[in-house]
Amino acid sequence: MTRAPASVRVLGVDPGLTRCGVGVVDVARDRTATLVHVGVVRSDPELPIERRLALIAAGLRAVLDAHRPDVVAVERVFAQQNRGTVMGTAQASGIALLLAGERGLAAATHTPSEVKAAITGYGNADKRQVQTMVARILRLDDIPRPADAADALALALCHAWRADTPVAPSTRALTPAQRAWAHAERLAGR
Repeated sequence: MTRAPASVRVLGVDPGLTRCGVGVVDVARDRTATLVHVGVVRSDPELPIERRLALIAAGLRAVLDAHRPDVVAVERVFAQQNRGTVMGTAQASGIALLLAGERGLAAATHTPSEVKAAITGYGNADKRQVQTMVARILRLDDIPRPADAADALALALCHAWRADTPVAPSTRALTPAQRAWAHAERLAGR
């Protein structure tokens, strides 16, 4: 899919070991967003951990190659009661951040409450409210399924919307999103 002019392309990753949500959006300076790709990278819980991580990495590489984002946004891992779940989430998150780093892409993490607040205006919104707003923002007929895919799109939108307008590097330090905007403008020849 061709990139809209004056937009930044963000890959959102909702990390998980069984289902890793991925969503790519183009977001214009006026905050309008366009869906580029949404999906889930899966790994079988019966496989050894090293094979599962390799599958997650291969799936994320395929998305990075196909859609060439400017920046990557990953859900920040937080403590949960289930240690196995948080470990798998942390491992998938590490894979996403590593792949961004290997490609020289800016990467950022956002907490679930940051994402909820950015998308719905309320940091304690439930999943259904977030999913409904993602569908409305991206002008989709249906809520993306499964929930991991919708969460990845929400992460991408959150990251793009929370960033400041890019400024020249000489005026102050740039955020990851500002560096992505500057990179996109360099590619566009501005």
